[in-house]
Amino acid sequence: MSSWRSIAGWWLLALLVAAGLASLGAWQLGRMHQKQALLDAVQQVLDQRTPQPLALAADVARTRDYDWASGAGRFTDAPAVLLDNQQRDDRPGVRVYRVFQPAATGAAPLLVELGWLPLPGDRQLPGVPRPSGEVQVAGLLAPPPSHGILAAVVAEQPTGQLLATGLDAPALRDRLRQPSLAPRVLRLDPALPLGYARDLDVLPNTLPPERHLGYAVQWFALALAVLAIAALLTFRKRKPDKTTQ
Repeated sequence: MSSWRSIAGWWLLALLVAAGLASLGAWQLGRMHQKQALLDAVQQVLDQRTPQPLALAADVARTRDYDWASGAGRFTDAPAVLLDNQQRDDRPGVRVYRVFQPAATGAAPLLVELGWLPLPGDRQLPGVPRPSGEVQVAGLLAPPPSHGILAAVVAEQPTGQLLATGLDAPALRDRLRQPSLAPRVLRLDPALPLGYARDLDVLPNTLPPERHLGYAVQWFALALAVLAIAALLTFRKRKPDKTTQ
């Protein structure tokens, strides 16, 4: 009887552990499908490149959506925003944003990503001159980069620039002295002769779908391994000991 209780205990523990591992695998699969759907939607926008007005950036109903937009306007004299902890080609750096005021009547100002700049070892921030005059911009309207579960921190630098760990429009609006600020940012078309090194990768500094699939396979394999070990221990426990016969 004690032998059967021991075997039952093994299987209960094994099933609980395997279920936990399988749930982690299922979560990774879910993340894979979410990110792949995002990439597919963005690729469709990039393939079509149907220009929308820049005013669409302020549409709260499309805060999490992607659109191709273009228009004329001016960069304001608000401080530049440098998004910290941005990797490119395995080098640390910052992504540069400046406030852009569309020329269209009633259009809210929005942050335009000018590109990426490297940081030296002493982390001295680069200067970011403001483009002057009226300019024509085009690019991908996108949600600002996620800053995770931690609140975005914005620190004013001696140069007047803002160093941020995340782009939170309500928090930045006051720091940038703007009456309003669109919730989406414009990721500038890399083909435009303006700004710095950049691309339209919507999953920078995060895992691509294939990495999530790899992790899912690992979790499911671990779940199967736990069940296999439980089965092996059960077989050995039930196998007669020939030395006692």
